[in-house]
Amino acid sequence: MTDRARPARLALTAGGFRAGLHLDLLRRLPDLVEVTGVLARSDAAAAAAAHRGLPVHRDLDGLLAAAPDLVVVSVPAATAPGLVRELLARGAAVLTETPPAADLDALRALWDATGAGARVQVAEQYLLSPHNAARAEVTRRGLLGEPTSVQVSSTQLHHATSVLRGLLGVGFRPARVVATATTAPLADPITRAGWTGSTEPRPQVTTVATFDFGDGRSALYDFTETQTRNPLRTRRLVVRGSAGELVDDRLVRLTDPTTVLTSTIERRQTGLHQDLQGFDLDHLSLDGEVLFRNPFPGARLSDEEIAVATLLLRAAAWARGEAPGPYPLAEAAQDQLLGLAIGASLASGGPVLTSTEAWAGAPAD
Repeated sequence: MTDRARPARLALTAGGFRAGLHLDLLRRLPDLVEVTGVLARSDAAAAAAAHRGLPVHRDLDGLLAAAPDLVVVSVPAATAPGLVRELLARGAAVLTETPPAADLDALRALWDATGAGARVQVAEQYLLSPHNAARAEVTRRGLLGEPTSVQVSSTQLHHATSVLRGLLGVGFRPARVVATATTAPLADPITRAGWTGSTEPRPQVTTVATFDFGDGRSALYDFTETQTRNPLRTRRLVVRGSAGELVDDRLVRLTDPTTVLTSTIERRQTGLHQDLQGFDLDHLSLDGEVLFRNPFPGARLSDEEIAVATLLLRAAAWARGEAPGPYPLAEAAQDQLLGLAIGASLASGGPVLTSTEAWAGAPAD
């Protein structure tokens, strides 16, 4: 899977849903990752980590004594900035959950306290998901011409803005944001805990927002509150460019003055029918050229797990000075700024203009 000389050494905080997912995923990649310890400040978190056979620490001194490459902070956004600052003060490299702070004041305070040189990355994986990574590669290769518009209907707020901003390539430019919300009945048959056994609809909110970044670039956000896991709502991604359009995995583009071609991103999945290789993503391709190849063949990971594992390993490589960071704090702050603008527009009932923030001038990692 890799030519890394030694596994990445990660320390984690415990207690939340995401922390549990990270720990369970990393146990399936023993050749790539070593969990050096878990910070557990509650009895429940300590018990969960101990149940997984991991070293448990009640304070940062113990957690950092094992010299991890990276500390993964998975605590609520309201408390994460304080823990991030504490870890940075002790010389640790940090990967903190999204969003990095709960509101704009806290976001600005975190940036003021850390700044462009801080050893902080943020755990945003949506553009690393196989199909999104393949779509980003289509855009990067210029097959659509210049990207002008993105429509995202799959995930919420800062996650969605990371996708639309990344595909548009708008950087830190200000945006005019207009959001509306409607409520309608929708069955919600599955939660994080599993199938509910109920078909009874309940009121759920759908939020639609538009972003105008100027210079002809715009985006549409469309999200229903349970959409990330509700099988009754699909996921949708549209990227429009000056020479074509990508709708989910279907590409239409102009190749010369009289030729319009239609192509499809194809997924090669092993383990189907009489294929004995095991169920695994092999690659995604377009017109015979590979756009994305599974970096973890044989691990039998879901698309979400591939994205998270990619993020964690890239962040560990960044912490060791071997690679650029996968998602710097400045990028995460800008995406949270746009996500917060959606809520501000809903609250005010009118447009919101985002400002140019201090992190806009941060150099790339």
